[in-house]
Amino acid sequence: MSGHGLLNGKKGVIFGALNDSSIAWKIAEAVHREGGEFILSNAPVAKRLGGLDELADKTGAKIVWADATSEEDLNTLFSEAKAAYGGIDFIVHSIGMGMNVRKNRAYEDINYEWYKKSLDISAMSLHRAIHAATETGALKDGSSIITLSYIGAQRTFSKYSEMGDAKALLESIVRSYGYRLGKRGIRINSISQSPTMTTAGGGITGFDGMFKFAESVAPLGNADAASCADYTVSMLSDLTRMVTMQNLFHDGGFSTMGISDELIEDLAKAYS
Repeated sequence: MSGHGLLNGKKGVIFGALNDSSIAWKIAEAVHREGGEFILSNAPVAKRLGGLDELADKTGAKIVWADATSEEDLNTLFSEAKAAYGGIDFIVHSIGMGMNVRKNRAYEDINYEWYKKSLDISAMSLHRAIHAATETGALKDGSSIITLSYIGAQRTFSKYSEMGDAKALLESIVRSYGYRLGKRGIRINSISQSPTMTTAGGGITGFDGMFKFAESVAPLGNADAASCADYTVSMLSDLTRMVTMQNLFHDGGFSTMGISDELIEDLAKAYS
């Protein structure tokens, strides 16, 4: 797909790209295609897990490693963003980690220290990033902030466990901070994405089942990472300048469905 210049002149920070299956990676490619410039950021531990240098070379981006649970790291990151650009027009927050999920700890027998870490990484990091961006003076009036969520914030998916709580908190922060940011014309929204084949998704037990279930129910099927990236571009552009504090479902219609003919047929076969 060729670009349309939707983000010409806009500068920002993109959190969470790890490898070319990451949603944040696809978002960075789409933002670059549309003329945006950005700093890429991830936790220092990701240096040995991904290939962020490749993405940086491809998009002309600078990498600033930062732990999103560290106020000091985030202040340094956004101070560098301000120095580089004079101010930023967007933030993309694509960060999540379910400690108990990854360690197969049942929700009813949760490790509370891991639980706090999950909430810190997956939700509080958004609040902390916005605070750092505003305190350093990096975030410009009229800018746009996007975070990635999942319908597990509203519905129970047993294997999603504590991440449902984390995403619910994340969406609450969008609403609560959105009121405050609106006074400066800054908008903030969450995109509730379909189950997507990423490294993070692969860490959830039963993810394949969640993916296939959503695929069989959604009229358009699951939305992939590339289409999510295009949607994110639209939310960062001036075309959506009056949209804020929304949780926007990007899931092929799954969130509105009850049951599909395909699923009924599969259930009938399974129980025949």
